This record gives sequence, C-alpha cells and structure tokens, in this order.
Amino acid sequence: MLQRNYRTTEELQAADAAHHWHPFTDTKELSAEGSRVIRSAEGIWLTDSDGNRILDGMSGLWCVNVGYGRREIAEAAYRQMQELPFYNTFFKSTHVPALELGEKLAEITQPQFNRVFYCSSGSEANDTIIRLVRTFWAAQGKPEKSVIIARRNAYHGSTVGGASLGGMSAMHEQGSLPIPDIHHIRQPYWFDEGGDMNEVEFGLACARALEDAIDTIGADKIAAFIGEPIQGAGGVIIPPDNYWPEIERICRERDILLVADEVICGFGRTGHWFGSDHYSFKPDLMAMAKGLSSGYLPIGGVMISDRVAEPVIEHAGEFFHGYTYSGHPAACAAALENIAILEREAVVDHVRDVAAPHLAKRWAELGEHPLVGQARTKGLLGALELVPAKPERRRFPNEGTVGTICRDISFENRLVMRAVRDSMIIAPPLVITTDEIDELAKRAEKTLNDTHAKLKADGWL
Repeated sequence: MLQRNYRTTEELQAADAAHHWHPFTDTKELSAEGSRVIRSAEGIWLTDSDGNRILDGMSGLWCVNVGYGRREIAEAAYRQMQELPFYNTFFKSTHVPALELGEKLAEITQPQFNRVFYCSSGSEANDTIIRLVRTFWAAQGKPEKSVIIARRNAYHGSTVGGASLGGMSAMHEQGSLPIPDIHHIRQPYWFDEGGDMNEVEFGLACARALEDAIDTIGADKIAAFIGEPIQGAGGVIIPPDNYWPEIERICRERDILLVADEVICGFGRTGHWFGSDHYSFKPDLMAMAKGLSSGYLPIGGVMISDRVAEPVIEHAGEFFHGYTYSGHPAACAAALENIAILEREAVVDHVRDVAAPHLAKRWAELGEHPLVGQARTKGLLGALELVPAKPERRRFPNEGTVGTICRDISFENRLVMRAVRDSMIIAPPLVITTDEIDELAKRAEKTLNDTHAKLKADGWL
C-alpha cells in the first residue's frame, strides 16, 4: 500500500484547507465544507478516504480514457525513469520516447500531420497554437494576419493565452482578458440559442457567423479559427451535423487556418480517434492532451500539418517557444503505452460499436424524466438539460443553482457527474462496459428523482 492511511478524513481535509489552493474553486467555501479525498481507483471506480466506492462518470477530468489501475502504463513510465528520467529537447537534443511517440502520432492522425510540438497540457498546446499561427503568416510576409476567431462559451485552457481563446466571460473578468486580436462568435448550442430554428437551420446560421466575422474584420487580418469538435467544459455542446463541413468550407475559401482543439475529443472519445475524424474535416493544427496518456502523466502536444510546418521551417528561422518538459521521456513512454492499449484492446471500436450506442439508449430514457428538457450524447459524452417545465426550453432562475444541487446529490449517490450551469454532463472512461453503463444510468435516474423531490420541497417546482 503506497498511501499513508493513518490520518482521518477530517485531518486530511484540514491539511488540504491549510495548504492547497484548488483550481476553479471558491477557496473560502471549500475550506468550510471540506474537500473530498480520493484514496485509490480501479477501472471506472474511485474510492474515497471513508471507503465509499464512487462511479467516475467524468474520467477524472475528461482524461482517464483507458480507466484506472493500468499497470502497463505505470511500468512503462517506471522503466523509462530508470533508463532516462529526464532530458530536455532543446539544444539540438532528442531521446527515443519523444521520437517514437511522434512516429505513432503521425500514424494515427490524418495524413496532413507529420510533426508534433510537445508540451504538458492542453492550455500549453493552445498557447503554442497562438504563437504558431501568427508565426506561420509572418513567415509568408503577412504579419497583419494575426486575429484568431474562437467561440463564446468555448474552453481552451486557463493560461492567459488559452483563457483568451476560450469564450467564458467569468474567466475574462479576472486578469483583463482576452489578450488583443482574439474575436469570439456564437456557439452551436441549439438547446439554449436555437430559438425557432430547427437544428439544420441553426447549424448553418452558426457557421455563417464565422463568415460574417470575416467580412467585418477582413480576411487579410484573420489568422485562424479554433474550435472544439464538441464543446466539453461549455456543457457537452454537440453541433448539428452540417456545422463543421460549413466551417471548413469557409476557412478554405477565405484562406484561414482551421484549428481543432482535440483535448477532450481526442483518443477515442467520439468513437473515432479524433473528433475531427468523426465530423470529417481536416484541420491545419490540432491541440491534444488528456487522453494522450489517459491522464497518467502530464503531456500535451500540437499536431502540425505540412501546410503550416513547411513555410515556418523554411522562412521563420528559430521558433522562440518551448517548455522545460516538452517531450518529457517518462510522459512520452506513458503515452506510447496508453496508445498501445487503445489499439491492442480495440477501445475506439468498443466505444463506437458497443458503449456509445448503449449509452445513447440509456441516456435517451433519462430524457423522459420530468426534470430533463433534453438528453444528448455523442460517443461517450453526454448531457442532461435540467428545466422547470417540459417541453419548454426555459431555464430555472439563478441559473446554475439547480445544477449545483443536482451535482451534490449525484455525489451522495456515489456518481460523479459535473454541473455546467443547469446541465449535468458525463464523459466516463472509454473502457466502461454495458453493465457499468446501466449502473451509471441507474444512479443518474436516482439523482434526478432525488433532485426533483428536493426542488418540489423547496418551492422550485
């Protein structure tokens, strides 16, 4: 047993409150409540410091694709640490794990990708993309092409650059963001913003918002458009099927780079290796992290198409950008073994052919609940929109309060679901079985029933 078990939960919570500042957290509120202490995990299951077994419906943080407890990954990292625990990839140096992972990533991504720039997170990947797209245009004598278009309510990380690309107003309000030359357009969120349009009409209208922005700003000033194939942290926003083909058409016709943020959708989440494969569009740059190592070690990267790489290599000279841990050997070894598991166990096929269809069926059944205005899935991503009165798409007052109530009840029912405003979202490990999906749906249904009862008792309904 690697963990020290002599402290009580209360003692652990006190130490956490005294010394650990959590991300995306109201620290005063958490210190008063006490954090949840996770002790161990296996498969799709977590165990906390009180011995409770919890179904992890969020794969940690969208990342533990092959599930917990995979000794193969731990052993691959251990072997690498014994042989070469660290060396940098600056100063004309490389090492075997970095180059072998590069070969494997070129093999599993679309044909236009032959190079990867390594980093340690999705935030760093998207910061790299800001630098790279502007360097690409400057190398061709067009430094004025510097504006990057993204979407409202998108999430591209929480660094200054990543948060600027993201379209979340609460993040922008802290730190005088976004940085210059970032422009946001509407998101393809039919449930909240579709009005009287059907989904096909709405998908076209949202894509055409990019065209309108280009006309306003000028194509000669725009470097790139970036989007998540499916917006994850925004609330599992699944675009209409006609959205991405239209976005790609516009970018190609107007000579604008197309960037896919695959940090959440990548490595099998949609039942394809990448979300851009699922929607059949060809990005020029692709951010990745999370599922690259199934979260076992921090690693991210940017896949760079030949179109982008060649002029930068030929004309830009030194690219003044990088990170100490770019291509960390142990992280690369973990990622290689993670990809080997995905291939060896046909995990992506399992998602496409078994798990995703079963989740879609069970999730649709939850859509019949009186509290659910829409139940949607794509691959192993799902969302439940909580509403006061079906079939209206009207929201509860003080949006986010009901979602938080439901999330807390879900934890009480030993199921991790995340609340985004008043949407309950899931992204379970890709190795989840049909029996485990049934258990997830059972706990989600109980959570909806318990939430409905509490809302009625408290006068919300």
